[in-house]
Amino acid sequence: MTERQLMAACSKIKHVALDMDGTIYMGSTLFPYTHAFLEMLTALGISYSFLTNNPTKNRGDYLRKLQNLGIEASDQQMYTSSIATIDYIRQHYPGVKRIYALGTPSMQAEFRKAGFELTLDDPSDRPDMLVVAFDTTLTYERFCRAAWWASKKEIPYIATNPDWVCPTDQETILIDCGSLTRCIEGATKRLPDAVIGKPNPIMLYTLRDSLGLKSDEIAMVGDRIYTDVAAGLNAGNLGVLVLSGETTLEVAEASDVNPDIIALNILEFGKLLYKSRGYKY
Repeated sequence: MTERQLMAACSKIKHVALDMDGTIYMGSTLFPYTHAFLEMLTALGISYSFLTNNPTKNRGDYLRKLQNLGIEASDQQMYTSSIATIDYIRQHYPGVKRIYALGTPSMQAEFRKAGFELTLDDPSDRPDMLVVAFDTTLTYERFCRAAWWASKKEIPYIATNPDWVCPTDQETILIDCGSLTRCIEGATKRLPDAVIGKPNPIMLYTLRDSLGLKSDEIAMVGDRIYTDVAAGLNAGNLGVLVLSGETTLEVAEASDVNPDIIALNILEFGKLLYKSRGYKY
């Protein structure tokens, strides 16, 4: 975009959808500019919400984490890939009641709360659907059982998110859902029937409709070009890539996904929002 087009696009923004890990914090560490950015949005009359592909925690857990980091948020401001998956199942598979799920106890509690029955690691306890999520409590036995159900073509198979790894501030690699589904593919030659979470725009469509906004009045901001930015572009939002997490400038420049904006961090994007409204930061 030209400078004029950029300012025009930023001036339309009424809501900012924020990725979490790698965007507002890294692991358990809040970025030093996050509070300033959120205060900027409030000062401009721009609302915001938090969207995450990470299904390891339920909505309440994430709200508590934000609170511990000094950020107060409501239920309506938090949307996870688990919740998006539940919404997707209700819409597209209304007859599904029993699910075999790879996922943390917190994620499984979200599904139980929604009225689903979770089946046991037992070949006689046949599920209506297989759901695979980022699972930090995963055991080899349960992984093998998931592959077994995936090998049954008649059982629908859904993945919560496509991420290969989860950002962390620790000296390790956190293997995420996308890597788990590729392992199952290697064992069964089957891919998920649907992969929910970004870049699927379902979360952003739901957000748009709940707020009564137009697609170009929402900015999707995140550190992953192939999930966060792609989701925003797929939903018709302003797609903003921040370089505070997974994606480097070199990766962004080589990507087929073209962000509307590439910013060093969310604070730099906030400055653009200020400028688009004729203010100086």
